[in-house]
Amino acid sequence: MATLSDRLDHVLGVKAADRLTEAFDMTTVEDLLRHYPARYATQGQPLTEEEPEESAHITVIGRITKTELRPMKNRRGSLLKVQLDTGAARPIEATFFNGDKVRYLVKEGVRAMMSGTVHWWRPDRWNLSHPDYLILPDKAEAGVEDLTSVRGSGALRGLAQSAKGAGGVDAAFFEREFVPVYPATAKVQSWDLLACIRQVLDQLDPIEDPLPADLREERNLLEVSGALRLIHLPEHKLDIEKARDRLRFDEALALQLVLAERRHEVEGRTAPACPPSTGGIAAAFDDRLPFELTEGQQQVIDEIAADLSRTRPMHRLLQGEVGSGKTIVALHAMLQVVDSGRQCALLAPTEVLAAQHYRSLRAMLGDLGTAGELGAAEQSTKVVLLTGSMTAAAKKTALLDAMTGEAGIVIGTHALIQDAVEFFDLGLVVVDEQHRFGVEQRDALRAKAKGGISPHLLVMTATPIPRTIAMTTLGDLETSTLTQLPRGRSPIVSKVVPRKLHPGWVDRAWERILEEVGAGRQAYVVCSRIGEDPEAPPAKGKKSAQEKEGPTTQAAVDMFETLSAGPLAGVRVGLLHGRLPADEKDQVMRQFNDGAIDVLVCTTVVEVGVDVPNATVMVIVDADRFGVSQLHQLRGRIGRGKHPGLCLLVTDAAPGGTAMARLEAVAATTDGFELSVLDLRQRREGDVLGAAQSGTARSLRLLSLLDDLEVITAAQELARQVVADDPGLVKHPGLAGMMDAAVDGERIEYLAKS
Repeated sequence: MATLSDRLDHVLGVKAADRLTEAFDMTTVEDLLRHYPARYATQGQPLTEEEPEESAHITVIGRITKTELRPMKNRRGSLLKVQLDTGAARPIEATFFNGDKVRYLVKEGVRAMMSGTVHWWRPDRWNLSHPDYLILPDKAEAGVEDLTSVRGSGALRGLAQSAKGAGGVDAAFFEREFVPVYPATAKVQSWDLLACIRQVLDQLDPIEDPLPADLREERNLLEVSGALRLIHLPEHKLDIEKARDRLRFDEALALQLVLAERRHEVEGRTAPACPPSTGGIAAAFDDRLPFELTEGQQQVIDEIAADLSRTRPMHRLLQGEVGSGKTIVALHAMLQVVDSGRQCALLAPTEVLAAQHYRSLRAMLGDLGTAGELGAAEQSTKVVLLTGSMTAAAKKTALLDAMTGEAGIVIGTHALIQDAVEFFDLGLVVVDEQHRFGVEQRDALRAKAKGGISPHLLVMTATPIPRTIAMTTLGDLETSTLTQLPRGRSPIVSKVVPRKLHPGWVDRAWERILEEVGAGRQAYVVCSRIGEDPEAPPAKGKKSAQEKEGPTTQAAVDMFETLSAGPLAGVRVGLLHGRLPADEKDQVMRQFNDGAIDVLVCTTVVEVGVDVPNATVMVIVDADRFGVSQLHQLRGRIGRGKHPGLCLLVTDAAPGGTAMARLEAVAATTDGFELSVLDLRQRREGDVLGAAQSGTARSLRLLSLLDDLEVITAAQELARQVVADDPGLVKHPGLAGMMDAAVDGERIEYLAKS
């Protein structure tokens, strides 16, 4: 018999367990049973992956309707082209490279399960390249006890082929109304997973349910034992729905328990109280503001001021539209801390942005930011910049100012995290574009506070990425939101430019830039890559995919040369990318700021924080190569002054495809929060309790942070009640086990740092 905590090698054997560990990081019975089916194959049910991603590994079930054996062009042997009717709008195509060997099994009329890698060979056509396959019996052959053929995965192949052994996939199983289809890999196929899961379920001991019976009854939830069996081996559609309801609630509760524990721990820390001062630098700054704050800005300033006044660390996310005035709000918070005699650190992801923040804050503060210099105001503080590329002398001066407390505000990049950096009395850490930093980096900066205290933490983002949305939806962060744009911001119009369909539109884009420059304004041209690395060693052996298929994107270096000598030859064109020396990057940015450069060809180094009000046009080349949030961030660099902005999204994406749909959605709205939801739906929530920020390694298998808010809210209430009564879950070992199953020790440590 087996329990959820048993090791897989004890239940399945070493070889099979090693394969599962290598492919999915599974080590226990519970890890395997929590690997839920992606979908269920039924007769006539269409394939769900209508447009799977390139190189995705998928599994399909259907009937072979056509085969064609062709000689290979450049070597001996034959290709077998196959069409599989899965019930989708059009047949799935598959290609076998050893056609002579498989054509007697993979033939017209047979039912098959195929598992392979997706290859898009035309904008509207894809196939499975040399898939593994399992030939399934027809209903008329239901008495057959073995599978006709399997091209399986090594150590697990025996399990998949076994007709009579415990957990084996016997032929009759595939006549069920619902056949589970699992997320798989090239080495561990869906049928391998099915065989292992059946073997484990046959040996599983009864599970003590961690949820109280009254709660299960109140929410009409199955016992966990039944839910785990029915999710894998359902007889009816209702079985699947009821199993998912229970396991979805388990996921929500496990996450909420982690967050409730973390919240309880954070509330136990001590932070420096920094109440507002009536006669300090913050008040002087308010008096000098040449414009009126929006109602939203003032409300958020008040929220943060209240947090900073407490002895419990602030842990707040400030999110707002591009250009909604987050910097002013953050500066006001920093000045409140400076008034209390403590220091602030502003962490920026790039040197360009750090230098931009330094210039911007100095300009906003005027003589209030020039302490120690001639003409400084009475209540002034010192603002210093610390980056890795600074001269040794400049770096030494900045380090000394931070260590002695001379600098009230220290702005920097990763250089702030180095061991050599010491603060006299760090009271507040502000992290700009928080998704660009790892949690460990933020923690290293916060650890520089002295005396056992925790500095307050304010993280900012203009477009919340999926993980940020996840954490805030789950109630982990206190959230402040700016929705109003300050007066004077101009609207931005965005248009998609399909380069292949309308090549003349690209020429018109360059003409549009010339018109704006002629009117005294400036423009950006953004590319997805820099160009070939001159220091990279020449490739040996196989050519890259790009060399095989020809260039698919335009590099910034090449675009700079093309535009300078061609469509934009009559204007001043500059080049900015991450491979330039730091002093050269700063010089180019200063020239663009000062109007000495008309058009800046660049990469995403301008994605955040760069503020040139005179820039009104942005052309994003190969826009389909950028994510939704990135496009919105880039677009936010224009329309920052009195003239309206125009953003042109140039693409070769196929009309009607997912990439084109994404670009059209970005062009249709400038609402960053609406776009973040689109981003979340497309990329999924990410690994909410881990470092990943995309859909590659999700800890949420069934729970949707967009669609299951009622479940999340109910789980949150229960988790906070339990943790308030029983910190550490000593009285609730079942719930503690559930929490540990959702997030391992490393991830709990990760969360504790965030």
